[in-house]
Amino acid sequence: MALSPVPGGSTVDAVLDQLQAEVSGGGWRVGDRIPGELALAARLGVSRPAVREAIRALAHVGVLEVRRGDGTYVRSSADPRPLLRRVARATLRDVFEVQLAYDVQAARLAARRRTDADIERLAGLLAARNEATGAEAFGEADARFHHGVAEAARNPVLIEAHRYFQGRLRDSMATVRLDQEVPEAGPAAHAAVLDAIVARDATAAARAAAAVVEPTLAVLETLVAADEADGEAR
Repeated sequence: MALSPVPGGSTVDAVLDQLQAEVSGGGWRVGDRIPGELALAARLGVSRPAVREAIRALAHVGVLEVRRGDGTYVRSSADPRPLLRRVARATLRDVFEVQLAYDVQAARLAARRRTDADIERLAGLLAARNEATGAEAFGEADARFHHGVAEAARNPVLIEAHRYFQGRLRDSMATVRLDQEVPEAGPAAHAAVLDAIVARDATAAARAAAAVVEPTLAVLETLVAADEADGEAR
């Protein structure tokens, strides 16, 4: 196999790329049975769940076929990555539209209701976000900071809704970190949210929270429209 260890912080996408490269390059032909999850995980230097997720994605679009009790076989040599990219960006747009609504209200309420303990905790969460490097670690740290703001809002319904949403936000931010065409709000934009909460300025907090999400959402709107146009042209 031409497979090689993938860099940390980009596991599922990197695994998917390597599996697809084996198919597109002829290493695995249509009808071939590919190595098992354990063998692939060892070869690529990643976890078995990362391999399973990549296989599931390729099976979903018809490149691979998982036969229970038998193994996984190559079904098509077509490259699904452009399609997967279009789907991922459309999903990201949906998530960021919801995040915009949650974060603006959470920041507004947090500025009114926060305690000194909240500020100390948010400062620690923001520092952890700024220090995160790998895509998965960054996504987790970003989601924790935003959920911390929701908790400081002290609205039980908003907190539970955001907790339910947190997993999608974490995965989405990890995807943004890997997609170089999609910008992410940096430390300064997030610090502005915390500064407004510290100052108990609800209007500024809501405005800062919107400024974190809106630039990324605007780019996603443009990319999704371009992807849709490209898909129709094909």
